[in-house]
Amino acid sequence: MPPDREIEFLIELLHSTAPIAKRQYRVAPKEQELIKENIDELLGKGFIRPSSSPWAFPVLFVDKKDGTRRMCVDYRALNDVTIKNKYPLPRIDDLFDRLQGACVFSKIDLRSAKIRPSDIPKTAFITRFGLYEYTVMSFGLTNAPAYFMNLMNKVFMEYLDKFVVVFIDDILIYSKTEEEHEEHLRLVLRRARDHKLYAKLSKCEFWLDRVPFLGHIVSKGGIMVDPGKIGGVMDWKVPKLRFIESFSRIAKPMTSLLEKGVPFNWTKERQAAFDELKKRLTTAPVLTLPDLTKSFTVYCDASKEGLGCVLMQEGKVIAYASRQLRKHEVNYPTHDLELAAVVHALKIWRHYLFGNKCEIYTDHKSLKYIFTQNELNMRQRRWLELIKDYDLEIHYHPGKANVVADALSRKSYVNMAVAFQMPFELCVEFESLNLGFVHHTTVATFEASLPWNKR
Repeated sequence: MPPDREIEFLIELLHSTAPIAKRQYRVAPKEQELIKENIDELLGKGFIRPSSSPWAFPVLFVDKKDGTRRMCVDYRALNDVTIKNKYPLPRIDDLFDRLQGACVFSKIDLRSAKIRPSDIPKTAFITRFGLYEYTVMSFGLTNAPAYFMNLMNKVFMEYLDKFVVVFIDDILIYSKTEEEHEEHLRLVLRRARDHKLYAKLSKCEFWLDRVPFLGHIVSKGGIMVDPGKIGGVMDWKVPKLRFIESFSRIAKPMTSLLEKGVPFNWTKERQAAFDELKKRLTTAPVLTLPDLTKSFTVYCDASKEGLGCVLMQEGKVIAYASRQLRKHEVNYPTHDLELAAVVHALKIWRHYLFGNKCEIYTDHKSLKYIFTQNELNMRQRRWLELIKDYDLEIHYHPGKANVVADALSRKSYVNMAVAFQMPFELCVEFESLNLGFVHHTTVATFEASLPWNKR
């Protein structure tokens, strides 16, 4: 059993909440056998005990990674009347940013913590074998992630972002060398032992050069989508009524179905867009981790289709971004539209660019002089105030050379002749975008040298 701690897991309820008792769900005979096996196992470990609580919630099953089924309690009714713990969870992309340069990884998965004794009756669940209640945190309680995050931050505060990142009950230890990793692992395990934190050995992994973490594969080469997590996308069924909003150019044939008065007609074009969207989601490129001690390069472009941006460092892609134009943006003049692409990049990548030197490339030449222009409209003045917060320089980049950002904002093709002048790494990244190539007999001469050719 987990020990008592200074930080307790609480289930605080809204004012005047009466106990909730739900009827049990009907389950198959084989599932009844699983329930009995789970109850016997949990009783043996001391994780549950017989209950006489006025609370009662039904049991259901969810599939686990290995194909077996996990018994869970449907706590939705309890969660609805629980006062939410607002302790913040870290952004996953922020955690990944800390792994730059790491080559050796270990992952530890911790067990549950104890529940405050007065709150134990609220966890009661009903089965045909009787009423039971949890003495440790159960899967599905709304405040469990916030509690665990609070506990982990206090325990490992000294090591966070140095060689440890934590997300709820998952601890990732990362190091640049095997010698460092041995020392880091020893420190983390000693700290866990001192605080009597227990791990699930079957879910722990040590001394790896690549490790699954939060739905991604982390390695010294970068971060990529975990292939085991994309099955749900590949098996996505054709929508019957309406599709999801807020997709960019690829999903435009489908998002048009959301417009008022447009009949639902699933055409070949929409099916092709749907298939392409699934393909893009499941073949995401391997992106390089950023080095916050070095400068960044941003390529921006805009068209009547949307805005496109690419964040790079030393010729390697850190991130892509694109979105459709909003209704009011469609009428922007070209100058404002191109400036909007720059502002879009600065906003979405502020956590990388703020405080770091960055060079921005655009195919709209007049933006080079935005800082010295005397006559600006109100929109441009507002955006200029935002831009001045950054240490940046804006350079002109010919449209036919700005192939990736242009493709994200405008077309599903690029100029083949220009693509041949890109470095091999960028060609690989660009190929992963699944964009076709169109041949042209002539190509405009580059008016600005590509940064990766500057030596």
